[in-house]
Amino acid sequence: MTAFEPKTSSVRQLFAEHRTALQSFFFRRIRAKADAADLAQEVYVRMLRIRDFEAIRNPVSYLYTVANNLVKENAVLDRRQASGVGIDEIPAQEQLETLPGFDRDLDTPQRVARLGEVLKQLRPKCRAAVELRFTQELSYREIAMHLGVSPQMAKKYVAQALCHCRRRMSRMV
Repeated sequence: MTAFEPKTSSVRQLFAEHRTALQSFFFRRIRAKADAADLAQEVYVRMLRIRDFEAIRNPVSYLYTVANNLVKENAVLDRRQASGVGIDEIPAQEQLETLPGFDRDLDTPQRVARLGEVLKQLRPKCRAAVELRFTQELSYREIAMHLGVSPQMAKKYVAQALCHCRRRMSRMV
């Protein structure tokens, strides 16, 4: 038995005991069931990277500290990706509105079901803006009037929604 095996066994046992609760922890904070499982797995991997696992006084508390830090990292990444889009630039807007071809890996019913899940994760105004833009083909000015915001804000909502959808949909392939 190597020095690595007891740590792996301890982490495996800790993770087995808390996996469901950890996934619930993520789901309550990020509202994405599929991502919750991925983030829980990332916590497991990070726990395995700890050199001296036996030095941790309260492994359960440490597990949730790692999980909480991962939620924060995920939020920062979401904000960076949403704010990194130049919504006034015509090429960026056209690129956002061109949906990627996911059909190479999944059939249409699966994609539609996944897109429905992804759209439910959006904030209400973002979801409304993207639905008005693509289902009713409204202009940004019309969307703005409908939502009671400026046309610039309507563009921002659509851009944020599309970035979110692209990121979440790409994780499924």
